Amino acid sequence: MATASTASRITRKIGIAVKKAVSRKKGWYDLHMAAASGAIAQRLPLVDLVAEIRDARIPLSSEYELLRDFPALSKRIVVMNKIDLADQTQVKGWMRYFEQQNCIPYGVNSHNKDSVKGLLNFIQAQVRGLCKANHHASETITIMLVGIPNVGKSALANSLHQMGRISAAEKGRLKHATVSPQPGETKDISSFKIGSHPNIYLLDTPGILPCMIHDAELCSKLVLTGAIRDGLIEQKELARYFLAILNLSDQYKKWAKFSANEDRLLSFIEHKEEGSISSKLEMRQKKQHMMDHTQDLIVNDVRGTIFDTISCFDGDIELEEDMIKLMEAELVALRDAFRVPQGLGEYVFNRVVGVKLLDLYRSGRLGHYTLDTLPLTLHHPL
Repeated sequence: MATASTASRITRKIGIAVKKAVSRKKGWYDLHMAAASGAIAQRLPLVDLVAEIRDARIPLSSEYELLRDFPALSKRIVVMNKIDLADQTQVKGWMRYFEQQNCIPYGVNSHNKDSVKGLLNFIQAQVRGLCKANHHASETITIMLVGIPNVGKSALANSLHQMGRISAAEKGRLKHATVSPQPGETKDISSFKIGSHPNIYLLDTPGILPCMIHDAELCSKLVLTGAIRDGLIEQKELARYFLAILNLSDQYKKWAKFSANEDRLLSFIEHKEEGSISSKLEMRQKKQHMMDHTQDLIVNDVRGTIFDTISCFDGDIELEEDMIKLMEAELVALRDAFRVPQGLGEYVFNRVVGVKLLDLYRSGRLGHYTLDTLPLTLHHPL
């Protein structure tokens, strides 16, 4: 297994490249984000409760730094979203960590109805406790959702709004926050009702990042998980970063059953075509289907290709130069696994493979990873 220092060096190189790209191009912090920061800062002292949404893959790196300017805020809820994409063995440790930080933690998968329903019940219980403790006379409670870009605030706001309205048997038109895989789509602060008796309103806010990020490793993690928009760095470099993470884990060992899986796709196509005369349209649809990298057959072939490449590599990945050789070998082998057409040129090859590989990582199809490490002094309850 490669040393942590090898991974850190690769991570820092990616982060430095991102910072250089920001200095040459328009970065992540624009006038709109600056205006949103001011609007959020004005409203924060006025809300009854704050729910900070973090990415469970980067529980520390997805901190919403604007809250540091409000030390007088009472206990806040820290919602770790995307727990389905994180290393499940680490979730409980992070929950304990946030409890030790005087926060109220909760883990959720915003794409799972039962998980979101659990979060709604949890929020409503916190509101009842707040009203009881403070002898709250108001008939309306306001909760502000805050977080960095692309942690799932708007997706949670939509789901909580829909479920809250249904459980309260309320009629009327549902509101919808804009949801996108790209960061920065939420532009304004929007209000969503999620409960009655008392009335509970969520304020969905735009994602905010610091105007400057000095830590190169932090930059790398934010780009890889999608908090910083794609395009600041070549897709191949991000793909290499993910492969370094994968190579340092034991995830690939679970894919031994997909080894040497190349013949399965051919047999699948032959079986589908055997005994039938397909129209040109049907043939085109089949071809598009088999070029879709999210299809199980191709995903499994990607897994098998990665397993075979790592298993056959005879270098010492404790050495950075050997780790780089392994990553390059994987990127070349994945061209066939992803069915990238021949003759595209080296640059296009690498870009296509990089885009497809990152998509599978971000959707959890190539394993679940937590990129942050628990602080050593906080591994156990105090």
